Amino acid sequence: MMMYLLNTKLITRAGIFLVVMASGCSREAESPGVTTGQFAIRDFNPMINWTVDSSGKESRDASGRKLLYLDYMAPRESGFLIPSLRQTDDGVFHMEFYLKNASQASQQFAYKIYYQNESYKFPERDPDDSTRVHPFAWENFYGSWEDVQKTFVLTEEIPADGKFHRVTDRFRIVGNPRDEQRYYSNGQNDRWKRNPRTGDYSFLLVVTLPALIDSNRIPPCIQNISLMNDSSFLNPYFYFLYGDGAKLPQTLVNISPFTLKVVAKPDPGAGIFINPWYYPADTYGKFFTRNCGNNPGIYKKAAFEQFVHYIDPTTKYCNIPVIADVLNEGYSLRDYNWNRRFYRKEELVAITATTSKRPCETVISDPAAHKIILKNPATEFGKWEKQNVGVITRHGFTYGKWTVKAKLTELLNKNGLWNGLTNAVWLITQDQSPWNHRRTCNNVGYFANYYGGDQDDRVQHVGYSEIDFEILKTVKYCPNYLLPPAYNQGLIDQHNLANWDVPLPEEVEEMDDKILVACTNWDMACPDPVNYAGGCHPIVYDDQVFWQHKWGETYRAITSKMPEPDDELFGGPYYYFQIDWQPERIIWRIGPEKDQLRVVGYVDQTITSIPNNQMLLIISQEFHNTRWWVGSMFDQANVPFPKHDIVGEIYEVTIE
Repeated sequence: MMMYLLNTKLITRAGIFLVVMASGCSREAESPGVTTGQFAIRDFNPMINWTVDSSGKESRDASGRKLLYLDYMAPRESGFLIPSLRQTDDGVFHMEFYLKNASQASQQFAYKIYYQNESYKFPERDPDDSTRVHPFAWENFYGSWEDVQKTFVLTEEIPADGKFHRVTDRFRIVGNPRDEQRYYSNGQNDRWKRNPRTGDYSFLLVVTLPALIDSNRIPPCIQNISLMNDSSFLNPYFYFLYGDGAKLPQTLVNISPFTLKVVAKPDPGAGIFINPWYYPADTYGKFFTRNCGNNPGIYKKAAFEQFVHYIDPTTKYCNIPVIADVLNEGYSLRDYNWNRRFYRKEELVAITATTSKRPCETVISDPAAHKIILKNPATEFGKWEKQNVGVITRHGFTYGKWTVKAKLTELLNKNGLWNGLTNAVWLITQDQSPWNHRRTCNNVGYFANYYGGDQDDRVQHVGYSEIDFEILKTVKYCPNYLLPPAYNQGLIDQHNLANWDVPLPEEVEEMDDKILVACTNWDMACPDPVNYAGGCHPIVYDDQVFWQHKWGETYRAITSKMPEPDDELFGGPYYYFQIDWQPERIIWRIGPEKDQLRVVGYVDQTITSIPNNQMLLIISQEFHNTRWWVGSMFDQANVPFPKHDIVGEIYEVTIE
């Protein structure tokens, strides 16, 4: 057994007996445990009943960590439960440890368990002063007993017989573990508003003498984690490992050698829920299917909902009245140039991209293949429509590696012509209400709204957040960076480079088979980061340079773009897209297999505000207005309407 003794001199000279165990010991090995002089503990195991999963397989991952997949059939109102009633006999973890009373008389002892998500946390200690708590350590996902009023628990009276006695208890990991009032509504604790995070969990056991509890030597805000220390919560891991709790006499702190890895894996085949908010009641029920609708069964089991795009009326454009199968019928650059010049202005069709007026028609959940099928529907002559399609998850998380395995539509044909679609894998705020606000922007504040321009109000808190993969045909440059001189001099319409007879740079012309993978974080123009700036600026990660672009210091997002072969991403049977969202950085990865991902985008807290609220995942195929993508060589208005349904498929989503 390995033990790490903190403050060795104090332990020797002053009788302070804090011990942090880095690895466990087994009773079979007759380990002596760790001791304060008055008592000793050993063999802390927080999950003695978590040995196999519901299928009977060993519940460990390849590295030996205990593994749990979140139960999507647990009641939505309660949020995710770790474990759920379907995962253990009583829906809790059983914990145990062994305690020996080394004093001269029988007595009781006090104990408490804490847990913390270790994958997505701020360090407990301030990097500038290790004696102080990190200013954001209180944001970490940590908890204790589900009932926060249950503080330290007294053991039975332990005899002073020199033997180890077994102590047992039960607990589970739940949402809103600090019982914060911001997540309540109508007197109910909406635990789903602060769901448990995915990733690895550690478990910390504290055993002490009842006198230290009765005298409040351990502060009330540590005994009851729902209480604040002044104006903020105090992270118990900091307190017991590095703060005043590390100096308590007759107190043992034991970190379990067992960790738990928690993974979310929503099933694309479990159905698609239809939110009645988006469709008239006298219409939507007519189009429901067995696996798509809003009956109680689908409401309970479906992990996805049909995504209804907001249609911005200001993005209307005039489209050529042409229907064609761009991808499969040899549409050429000559066809494109002919059609964009042939039609008179009065013949063009003024439209915005639309969304389905009939639920379940363009999104299909296949329970046999465990997949979702997306369809951008074909257009009929005279019924001019370019229709977006997508699905959105129904359960929110903060942080995580969000990985999507999908076969989304190809974007280019063999002639390098674009079909007008943007394939998007993106995260969006679950709600903009105060319970889901981002942390304070201390400088001039966030812009209050997604829209609103430079004159929008500035506020300290905002609920909007978004992290994007947007993959389409455009140029890789930051504006004003290596674009044609006429463009830089303002002689070309900034909204549509392709409509002007100005030669594109050779390197753009050579990218006929390439699409651009755009990686974006919406920081709502919070200027708190130390290197926040408008314009184009490089950032280096893992020996790669990523040019980050922000239209100006008042622009609400920051974007980098990476050229990639269309055939590689969308020409094969599937491809992987991953948004690795961490407290201090975001990493975008893609690859042909999950174990072959490579980085295509990176930002961190030095240049942009990283969101810390709860978000949902959207997967969509959208007809973007190319006004959003300055310099694009093809204009959406000159791309034909689709002749046939354009299909994409989603095979797997994991958040871990």
